[in-house]
Amino acid sequence: MIELAAADVLTIVLTCVIAAVCVAAVTLALLRLMRRRSVRAQLMLVASAGVVAMAAGVVAISVEMYISPHDLTVLLVVIWVSLILGLATAWVVARAMRSSFGRLSASLDEVGRGGVITAAQGGSRELDELSVQLADASARVDAAKAELERLDSARRRFFAWISHDLRTPLTAVRALAESIEVGAADAPELFAGQVRVQVETMSRMVDDLFELSTLTSGAVQVQTQQVELLDVVSDAVADVAAAADRHGVRIVERGVGGHVLWADPHHLGRIIVNLLTNAIRHAPRGTEIVVSATEIERNRLVLGVLDHGTGVAVEDLDRMFDVGWREDAARTSPVDHDGVASGAGLGLSIARGLARAHGGEVFAEHTDEGFRMNVLLPFGGAPDLT
Repeated sequence: MIELAAADVLTIVLTCVIAAVCVAAVTLALLRLMRRRSVRAQLMLVASAGVVAMAAGVVAISVEMYISPHDLTVLLVVIWVSLILGLATAWVVARAMRSSFGRLSASLDEVGRGGVITAAQGGSRELDELSVQLADASARVDAAKAELERLDSARRRFFAWISHDLRTPLTAVRALAESIEVGAADAPELFAGQVRVQVETMSRMVDDLFELSTLTSGAVQVQTQQVELLDVVSDAVADVAAAADRHGVRIVERGVGGHVLWADPHHLGRIIVNLLTNAIRHAPRGTEIVVSATEIERNRLVLGVLDHGTGVAVEDLDRMFDVGWREDAARTSPVDHDGVASGAGLGLSIARGLARAHGGEVFAEHTDEGFRMNVLLPFGGAPDLT
C-alpha cells in the first residue's frame, strides 16, 4: 500500500471541497428558481446534488491521478448508476411525502369547512405530529363553536325572556293608569301601591341586569374585610323574612355562628339573599329552609342553603346558573301568587359571579334531606383575588 504524502492529502481535500462548493452553489441557485415547483422536484434536485458533488470530486481526483481511460470509464458508469438510483429513491420518497401532504391538505380543507378530523399516521414523524396538533385544534374549534352556539342561543332566549318579564309589569302599570283615566277605579289612591310594586319589580330587574353586566365585564369591585358570617346571614334572612312568611316557610340557621371570613359584606349578603329567594320560591309550604356553615378544609368553608323541594334534574345542576335559565319553559309572571319575585333568571347567575369574585364558587346538589345550594368561600385570611 502506497502511503500518501501530506501534500497529496491536502490536494484531495481541497479538490473535494471545491467540487462540493460548486455543486452546492448551483443547487441553491436552482432551488431558488424552483421555489414555486413541487416538493418532489426540489427533493429530487437535493438528492441529485449529493451524488453529483461526490461524483465531481471523485472524477477531479481521478483526473489528477492520471488513471487509465478504462478505469475512468468504469468509474463514470458507477457514478451514473448511483445517480439514477439516487434519483429513483428520491422520487419514491417525494411521492410518499406528496401523499402525506395531500392528506394534510385535505384535513385543512375539512377544518376550514368546520369539520372535526382524526390524526393521520403513516408519514414522517414531523408530519404525524403536525396531524395530531391539527386534529386537536379541530376538536377545540368544534367545541368552541358548539359553546358559541349555546351562548348565542342562551343570549337570544335571555333577551326574549327579559322582554317578556319587563312587558308584564309595564302592561299592569298601563292597565292601572287607563283605569284611573277612564274613572273605572272606585279608589284611585289604592292603585298607587300597586303601581309602586310593579315599578319596584322593574327597578329590581334593571339593577340585576346592570350588576350582571358588571360581573361579566370583570369590572366588579370587591372590597373585602373581616366579617362575622352570622351577621351577614342574619341581615339576609331579615331581607327575605316577609317573602318567607307569605310563602309559609321558616328559615333557621345551624352552625353559622363563630365563623369569621374575608369578604365584601354587601356582595356576600347579595349572594345569600339570592339563594334564599330561590329556596323560598321552591320550598314546600310549611317546611324549613336551613342555612348552615361547615368548615371543609383549611381556609375554606361551605355555606349551605337547604330546602325540602325536589330541586332540578341532575343534568341541570350546572345549567341552572346560566343567565336566564329556567326549569319550566312556560313563562311565569315576575311576581308569583305569594309575592316571591321570580326575576328574570338572573339571581343564581349573579350569586355565582359574586362568589367567584371572592375566590369562591356556588354549586348545587341533591341530598337526603332535600335540595341544597352551596357557597364555597375562603375564610381566616385575606383571599388572593388576582
